[in-house]
Amino acid sequence: MGLFESGLFESGPSAARGVSRHAPLAERMRPRSLEEYAGQAHLVGDGKPLRLQIERDEPGSMIFWGPPGTGKTTLAKLIAATTHASFVEFSAVTSGIKEIKQVMADAERAAGMGARTILFVDEIHRFNRAQQDAFLPYVERGALRLIGATTENPSFEVNGALLSRCRVYVLQPLGEDKLVGLMRRALGDVERGLGSQGIEADEEALRTIAGFASGDARYALNALESAAALLRGRGEARLTKEVAAEALQQRVLLYDKSGEQHYDLISALHKSVRNSDADAALYWLRRMLAAGEDAMYVARRLIRMAVEDVGLAAPEALNLCLSAQQAMHLLGSPEGELALAQATVYLALAPKSNAVYRAWGAVAADVEGTAAEAVPLHLRNAPTKLMQSLEYGKGYQYAHDVEGKVAAMACLPPSLEGRRYYEPTDEGRERQLAARLAEVRRLQGQE
Repeated sequence: MGLFESGLFESGPSAARGVSRHAPLAERMRPRSLEEYAGQAHLVGDGKPLRLQIERDEPGSMIFWGPPGTGKTTLAKLIAATTHASFVEFSAVTSGIKEIKQVMADAERAAGMGARTILFVDEIHRFNRAQQDAFLPYVERGALRLIGATTENPSFEVNGALLSRCRVYVLQPLGEDKLVGLMRRALGDVERGLGSQGIEADEEALRTIAGFASGDARYALNALESAAALLRGRGEARLTKEVAAEALQQRVLLYDKSGEQHYDLISALHKSVRNSDADAALYWLRRMLAAGEDAMYVARRLIRMAVEDVGLAAPEALNLCLSAQQAMHLLGSPEGELALAQATVYLALAPKSNAVYRAWGAVAADVEGTAAEAVPLHLRNAPTKLMQSLEYGKGYQYAHDVEGKVAAMACLPPSLEGRRYYEPTDEGRERQLAARLAEVRRLQGQE
């Protein structure tokens, strides 16, 4: 009998299965079969890819990528139980690669005697690339089946060689209905859940918890257990929205300032501003600040939006964002956050132009892709007689002395003469710049 077979998924009381009755509710209610498993129907529903792999007992290694509380560990344990494999669990946070190497060596010896091992590594992205290399020979030889779990994008956090030998399955946050169903199941389960307490829960209360859980089943169940403890202490048995809110105390937003959520949320804010959606922009801004994001980072990103997406269509946006950054610096949170909100709304509703952004990119391409030509002689400074004798500055026309203050004089290197980088739009103030540019080009003889 494998390690896993003698553990969590045997029938009988919780204690007999190795799960203490004092364990957190989320642990006690961990699904014992795929039929009990909630969510991820796109992976484990009938005929879906992971379900087929499990049913066919395919030995491939895999990576589970998804936010906390979506069932990555549970799914790995179910696979081990279904395929009659020993289950060895490690966390990359608390375990070293040396320990795991020993387990892999033991698994390879066991494989020689017909035994099967699943090595589950939670937060596998915490191992660096060199440490992840240690898994490769064992995975390639089929000595064990590796299941890695990560909350981060494996494309960036998992060694490419290891990633190419694993199937990646993406787990999605659980919807409110799924979370409410899990809590209803826990409230009615006498053996593992809270059924013996006779709690009657209002639908509104459960949906309050589900909303705060942000798709995390573990958080929802543990919040439900906290609410049950409050009721027990008061001698009550009805779970209302007010009791649920008291148990929750403070909403926990899914956010990792150094991880993918960080980049997803700032991307959502930037794209909402670009699309002139002030309501969405305010929402994403609040999400980031409520989750503990550095307000100065947000201010810097707003400044970038001002120059990248608003540009010269509303040049005052840059000053407004700089002022908002200064206000945040002086006032701190929460007072300064209103200045960031003000700048965000202005950016969203301002006319948009990325003409300078595109021009800058085009200039960069020419600087990198063309020869570094000498500055034309007429544009060179001639502070010495030698330079004057070499005709530095010869032919230069002083713009203030000519009609329209624009000389018909080329200012680009000869190979780039006539090249146009900045093409203003017809948005906001840039409409005036477009008219001026047309006049300048006429005076230069380019039109």
